[in-house]
Amino acid sequence: MTDQLGVINRRSAFKAALLGVAASAIAAPWQPAAAQAAEDPGVVPTPLPQQKPQKEELLDVGDGHSIWYFDTGGDGEAVVFLHAGTGSGAVWGYQQPVFADAGYRVIGYSRRGRLNAKMGDPEKSGTGADDLLKLIDHLGLKKVHLVGTAAGGMVATDFTVSHEDRVQSLVLANTIVGITNEEYRAIYKLIYPEGFDDLAGDFKELSPSYRHLDPKGHATWNELEHKAKIGKMKSQSYANKVVWEHLAAWKLPVLVLTGDADLYTPPSMLRVQHGAIPGAEKFIVPECGHSAYWERPEIFNRIVLDFIGRNKAA
Repeated sequence: MTDQLGVINRRSAFKAALLGVAASAIAAPWQPAAAQAAEDPGVVPTPLPQQKPQKEELLDVGDGHSIWYFDTGGDGEAVVFLHAGTGSGAVWGYQQPVFADAGYRVIGYSRRGRLNAKMGDPEKSGTGADDLLKLIDHLGLKKVHLVGTAAGGMVATDFTVSHEDRVQSLVLANTIVGITNEEYRAIYKLIYPEGFDDLAGDFKELSPSYRHLDPKGHATWNELEHKAKIGKMKSQSYANKVVWEHLAAWKLPVLVLTGDADLYTPPSMLRVQHGAIPGAEKFIVPECGHSAYWERPEIFNRIVLDFIGRNKAA
């Protein structure tokens, strides 16, 4: 009887606790994150918007290579987009008109050996950071907002370590950043199984929800990936051996974000990055894989525009 009464009392206490939580939730002030989760419709097929007029040119970066870039021009602060390893400068169709309409000068480019670029000596690939500096100098820009996704985030990190004075704000999206500290690189062995590199790019970089719900967008992503590389070239190296101390020394505004279904950069890795960068902001995109700019452009654009809007030049 005593045991039965104990069970009844525990059940009553548990029920009362649940009712108390429910009551407090009703009385609690509105929480943005909770509201977003409740209102988020998930992946919604989104047609590519009409693009704004843009200038397109090739820039000689040496060794016979020329990189292709686009530039919407104008007097707004410049936002430079850096593509993933599976992409090219052609992947920013969801961002170009939106950021231009927000008053920014939108710039994107294809790194050496990528779509619309001109191949030179395949053994002389240079560094992504040096090529980015050449582009920024060529356009006469003193400072830019950098938005790098995946491998583009690694180039943006490397560039910022060398040229922080040229960066107004930095967005590192869905990226492993390129940190060389052994304890960080050890995480790779825990989350990337043997054979991971050989899996199809769309499997690794697009969430199951996106592949399920937006077959047309999925097909377009695949088309852009398949034509991204224009030839075989030695992988570009980095100007710096980036370690945590580099990021800890940054004084500029930084936003790190990833998708909750990102196989390369899961939220756990994002929190490690966030904790290493003083004053950094973080955001986890719901129902999203490794290509947040493409899978959930409405969320990606809103978060990034809000961030850089709060960090314009004085």
